[in-house]
Amino acid sequence: MDEITFAVVGTGGIGRRALEVSQHKDALTPVAACDRHGTAIDFDGLDVDELLAATEGNIDNEVATDGGERTDGSRSSTEHRSDGGERTDGSQSSTALRSDGGAGATAAEGGVKQHGEDKGVVASEQAHPSEDSIQDIIDHGDGIDAVLLALPNYEHDFIPRTADRFLEGGYSGVMIDVLKRSRVIGMLDERREAFEDAGITFICGAGATPGLLTGAAALAAQSFVEVTDVDIHWGVGLKSGYEDNRGTVREDIAHLPEYDIDTARELSDEEIEAIIDDHDGVIEFEDMEHADDILLERAGVCAAEDVTVGGILDVRSDEKPTTTTVSVTGRTFDGETATNTFQLGDETSMEANVNGPALGYLQTGVRRNRAGEYGVFGPAELMPGF
Repeated sequence: MDEITFAVVGTGGIGRRALEVSQHKDALTPVAACDRHGTAIDFDGLDVDELLAATEGNIDNEVATDGGERTDGSRSSTEHRSDGGERTDGSQSSTALRSDGGAGATAAEGGVKQHGEDKGVVASEQAHPSEDSIQDIIDHGDGIDAVLLALPNYEHDFIPRTADRFLEGGYSGVMIDVLKRSRVIGMLDERREAFEDAGITFICGAGATPGLLTGAAALAAQSFVEVTDVDIHWGVGLKSGYEDNRGTVREDIAHLPEYDIDTARELSDEEIEAIIDDHDGVIEFEDMEHADDILLERAGVCAAEDVTVGGILDVRSDEKPTTTTVSVTGRTFDGETATNTFQLGDETSMEANVNGPALGYLQTGVRRNRAGEYGVFGPAELMPGF
């Protein structure tokens, strides 16, 4: 397969691990990575080791998707530089703006602790700050085959609004997300015609669940002429804890009965830590609003109401609290009822199970896009590349 260039929008836990995993994918070249503070872009390929080392630290949950405006209503504190290092506020940055066509930008999920006067991606010597980094990524879209949206879905229309910006900016290529919320799929489907007209291949819910496990359920269903029940039960142990996985943990907390996506977004870090303490670090989820249901329904596997998703999150342990399992029950052509089961090895980390499939689906998306297949696709309709 020909080489694929891609950008990571959002350098929190998922985005950082995607960059790391991409080094083991021969066909993939990361050329841009960004957060709300700045971007690193180099069409010869980013120095991933340097970028990750420079930005190691805390995850910043605030995001910017529209001209630098953050979800809390304030503006980004980082001023855009108008020359090779001098920022428009007159102060000197530690990194110079590239002048060789590699001038990029950034946008979304913040990801890291402060290094000197620079935060996030701009701590890297490859990067520069930007007030509207998503627009900068769009402006350099001609050199980017695929964009991985490694963003937490804090608002139901968050990912769709981000997609709108790429549509409006004339991007033509592949977009991948790892969203979880069922209702977002319909919002993306409403844009199907616009994606087709723009030449965009959009693959939604392409992480672990939805994603890898959705695809596994679709395969397991092939034994049956009728699927009566799909149960997805996941176990995640976050060895790096809440500090390095703020977006993931906050989004999961939104699935607890006492919270929703709006109330979880407003929680302070201290309040989330208190919730974790109340559960002794182990939080159990039942009947989650997870996009696996809609994605399996649209693939013709079963009705959405026949899909249940739950799981256990251990924020303080390296070990998974339970084995991640997909169980598909159905009726065979000869009238037998059976259950096919797929399990993930307990040794595979969340990062491996999210980012490996996400990049695999990214590769498949590029193949489809180059073949002229545009629109919105779910993981149960495609198989990820290796």
